[in-house]
Amino acid sequence: MIESEELEPRTVAHRWHVLDRIRLSRRAALRGFGATAPMIGLALHEMQWGHAHDATPVGDVTMDAAGLVDIGGRSLYLTCAGSGGPTVVLVSGYRDTSDVWTVDLSEQTPARTMVMPAVASFTRVCAYDRPGTATSTGDIDFISRSDAIPQPRTLPDVVEELHALVHASGIATPFVLAAHSLGGAAARLYASTYPDDVSGMVLVDAYSEFIETLMTPEQWESLVTFNAGLGTDTVVPIPDYGDLETIPYGSANPALRDATDQSPLREMPLAVLAHGVPFDIDEPPEGFTPTELEGFLTRSNEYQATLVPDTRYLVGETSGHYIQQDQPELVIEAIRQVVTGVREPETWTSLDSCCGS
Repeated sequence: MIESEELEPRTVAHRWHVLDRIRLSRRAALRGFGATAPMIGLALHEMQWGHAHDATPVGDVTMDAAGLVDIGGRSLYLTCAGSGGPTVVLVSGYRDTSDVWTVDLSEQTPARTMVMPAVASFTRVCAYDRPGTATSTGDIDFISRSDAIPQPRTLPDVVEELHALVHASGIATPFVLAAHSLGGAAARLYASTYPDDVSGMVLVDAYSEFIETLMTPEQWESLVTFNAGLGTDTVVPIPDYGDLETIPYGSANPALRDATDQSPLREMPLAVLAHGVPFDIDEPPEGFTPTELEGFLTRSNEYQATLVPDTRYLVGETSGHYIQQDQPELVIEAIRQVVTGVREPETWTSLDSCCGS
């Protein structure tokens, strides 16, 4: 039986000793063209924060709790808050910790209410750190509190890891998945693999394998090469921790196509949110114009809105790829509507669109 204790507040490190600079903007990195913008200017350095082994084990997720859950030989960091059902499970994008749902990375004054605490006001909500993830505000780095593992890995690995976490921690099923970027692809694959676990979904500017089919083979190869050149497919050691999360760009496409063909999503409340502010790219990959790239992204998001009937689709007009940071209120409202649609199915088919203005 897993012990349960209250966890100490999140510890972070300021960038005193920069060993390796990775200058990739959240908005410029083309991971967002399908997987997710990644290393956000993350400077890997001598870290002076608590890692996964400093976190406290957590067992009873019916209480507000944060800590480590043993999934068999290693542990994942999980935090939960709120009460009621269905539970919402937040899945972060590529190389992002769960902090993207709780911390206002823009550091605005006054502080805004972010997604996780807002959702906790109307239902149970949980978020977790995948191994090797890292989130930065520019001056402060938040490093995964889960045990490190060797990288690279695959999207099916991520799905099996989440499934193990859900059942080891006792998260009530079925639950709602709310997922960003590459996390959205993981959420879709999870729902196809374990359909009885999932009752609703919110996809936040999520990656779709459909983007590959929209392009010529030459364009797709160019996009993959571009991402690899940015370093997003390279295994990077985080000092005093382990490997940075690495899932090669586009590598999940065959598994996603197989899932769509062989185990399509069940009918459920589904909201799809897309960014409205184009990616800021100085020089697009060979064979593209910036306008073409945005067109592919738009069509890829629109495709995901056809996965189940009565999907609600919204473009965050003032949001870049990180809608949960740029317009958290839209993501909160989308989750609220999906949760309500699970509780009261008639409310889902009675409205035409998602999330208000």
